[in-house]
Parts: sequence; C-alpha cells; structure tokens
Amino acid sequence: MHQQIIDSTRVWLEKSVIGLGLCPFAKAVYDARRVRFFVSESNTAEQLLQDLQSELNYLVTHEPTSCETTLLIHPWVMADFADYNDFLSICDAALVDLELEGELQIASFHPQYQFAETSPDDIENYTNRSPYPTLHILREHSIDLAVAGSVNTDEIYLRNIRTLRALGHEGWSNLWRTP
Repeated sequence: MHQQIIDSTRVWLEKSVIGLGLCPFAKAVYDARRVRFFVSESNTAEQLLQDLQSELNYLVTHEPTSCETTLLIHPWVMADFADYNDFLSICDAALVDLELEGELQIASFHPQYQFAETSPDDIENYTNRSPYPTLHILREHSIDLAVAGSVNTDEIYLRNIRTLRALGHEGWSNLWRTP
C-alpha cells in the first residue's frame, strides 16, 4: 500500500509540479534522487505531529547531498482541508520547539487545497493539490540558493496561476489520463 501511495505522489510530482513547471527548483532535486518520500501511518493529529518531528530531525541530521527535502505523506489523517489548514500552525510551532525555525520550513499540499478568497473549484487551487495530504519539509538554505539564482518568487506564484488558468479543468484532468 505504501508503494502505491508513493507512486501516486511521484506521478503527481512529475506531471504537475515538475511537468507544469510549478516549482522551478523541483526537477534538479528530484532528478538527483534527493527527495525523501515518507508515508505516515498516523491516524490522529498527535501521531502525525510525532512523525513530523521525526522527519524534521531526520532532515537536519542528513546531508543535503543525500536528502534535500522530504514529502511527509499522511493519507489517513487530516483528510478535511479545514482541519489540515488548522494543523499547519502546529507544524510551525514544532519548528520553533525544535529550534529549527530559519533552518527548515514546511509547505503544504492537500487534495482539497484552497487558497484564501478563492472558491473550491478555482483552478489556481490546483497548484497545491496533491493526491494525499502532504507536508513538504524544505531546507531554508536550499531555498535561498535556488531563489538567488532565479526570478522573483512572487512571479512564480503568478506564473503558476496563469499556467493553470490556461490549462483549465479539462487540461488538468487530461494530465491524469493514462495513454
């Protein structure tokens, strides 16, 4: 079961995040095999927090050359986006408690992801829609390096909205059809 979850997440990463260029920094890290996919068995917020803390510690104790980033996939907890969104403040508090604020950060992906002031079906929400609820743990130093040699990060967000609006819901659905 875990392999199916990881495989689905890989396909999403390859077709959406990398394939559509939603994150211009993802391809190099993915191609170098420095993305850790971890499937959490947790079914409560408390268990997920423990897994998050373990993964935060894992990442800081491993060199970026072997593990740059972690996708903590948690299919059995936080299926409701409102609960998930509320949990993100607990994630930020975990960074502070472990004295990792400024060293690591957490990005969020969810099957029902919805940005503030958007409707649930607005296509721009799909930039952060993953097959399963996922916490993406990133190294701040790596982000700083990537951004330094890149365009303005605000432009990435705006470009992503333009990309998805041009693609539309039908184009998004077509991404997931197997040839």
